[in-house]
Amino acid sequence: MKLHITGDINPYYVQTLCMVFFPGAKFSESEVVTPQTPVLDLRMVPRADGAVSAYVTLTVGDKQAEAVETVPAREDLTVAKQVKIAAGRAVFSAGKGMFRYTPPWGILTGVRPAKIAAAFLQQGLGINKTKKMLQEEYFLNPQKAALSVAVANTELHATKRTTDRPCSLYISIPFCPTRCAYCSFVSYTTPRLLSLIDVYLETLKADIVNLCTLIKQLELQVVTVYIGGGTPTILNPAQLDELLSCVSAQLDVSTLEEYTLEAGRPDTITDEKLRIARAHGVTRVSVNPQTLNDEILRSIGRRHTAAQFFDAYQSAVNAGFRNINVDLIAGLPGDNFSNFSKTLDTVIDLAPSNITVHTFCVKKAAELLRGQANVYSRSGGDAAKCVSYSQLKTKFAGYKPYYMYRQKNTVGNLENVGYAKEGAEGMYNIYMMEELHTIFAAGAGAVTKLVAREGDESLITRIFTPKYPYEYLRDAALLREGDPTRGKKSLTEQVFDFYQKNRLV
Repeated sequence: MKLHITGDINPYYVQTLCMVFFPGAKFSESEVVTPQTPVLDLRMVPRADGAVSAYVTLTVGDKQAEAVETVPAREDLTVAKQVKIAAGRAVFSAGKGMFRYTPPWGILTGVRPAKIAAAFLQQGLGINKTKKMLQEEYFLNPQKAALSVAVANTELHATKRTTDRPCSLYISIPFCPTRCAYCSFVSYTTPRLLSLIDVYLETLKADIVNLCTLIKQLELQVVTVYIGGGTPTILNPAQLDELLSCVSAQLDVSTLEEYTLEAGRPDTITDEKLRIARAHGVTRVSVNPQTLNDEILRSIGRRHTAAQFFDAYQSAVNAGFRNINVDLIAGLPGDNFSNFSKTLDTVIDLAPSNITVHTFCVKKAAELLRGQANVYSRSGGDAAKCVSYSQLKTKFAGYKPYYMYRQKNTVGNLENVGYAKEGAEGMYNIYMMEELHTIFAAGAGAVTKLVAREGDESLITRIFTPKYPYEYLRDAALLREGDPTRGKKSLTEQVFDFYQKNRLV
């Protein structure tokens, strides 16, 4: 797709707007334009009275749609927001006119749609007025506006019980028994790479010790620990015990609000591993089938069956876990509403404390893209129906939506939502998604997110760990040998710089 932009606006934001109507679109200055290449012309014009107008012309082949939107200056709008709203409305109107398709999330393109609803609620607008604002200002349909307000309301209540100077700890195990066809996550499956696990654990444990020492020096309190992946239960019982023993030696896990082990693949879960997890104070596990249709499981590269999921889930119950999450995906290739609704109904009958419904998202590096003519979908087809069904069905079963996020190239421009029984919200998910406090992260591909609060705003710095295990191990070895890894500051130095700069120490 080709963009012609005139005026002061972030080109990346315009790209994300376009992807609502052109999922999977690629943008490049060097792209060769053919008669069928979609072209969007956007012109931003500031007015003498402080208003901002956006002029859009959208051309696809021999079809063309135009739109003009003007947003007046308001005390509650910064100029940047005013510009984004004007551009968003203009692109929305042109796309809607071109395709006769109304995006359910209107002009919201961000990862965290509940953030805007939370801001309105904190301003005292109330639930009904907030819903109205989301519909009128950002063009959300009534269902998405209601969902945003419900998530924001649950988050605001859940986070009231946090402590002073909180932080969380994320631990990355980027290995999987197989790679799902839809996944581009940094996870490793070959025998050669899986042989790195022992040495990876040694380096990971050293990082955990260093991070926990740093946390104590900063006088912070760890409130949640999340061990994710990949598939953490790819570790054998001895390796899992080794990792969890390291965490227990550094933290008083009995004081945690929540301690999660993302068990993930049912075929990696055993009674022994779950007993070890319970013995080390883990309070929450995820057992994730994605679907209970064996044919679809095979087609997406999951080497387990629905029967194995039921066995793994029962093992978690028998081990004494009362907080169990189950992940599902709506809109998987080959799936349909009938299959998805049966899966969801069956999972609800098990009564887990948490159910997370993801919408299928097409990752650029996913195996699924190879040889597929078109895996993107503008309207979402059955996925939209599945997502709507999940919201209604979970509500009637006593679950509340408590966190939500969105991704690029999700079918139907839809969302991922976590549902929980009252009081069983996954607190790490809320803290991480809403950027309420610092998340320290250990392991390959992990991202430490430093958060400083200043009034209603968050000042955020991200520190990235090398993505691939062999790079992670290489950099760790260089540090041990005194090499400053190409002049970069260590994680500890970067953290102290951030906390001193923001007067947090």
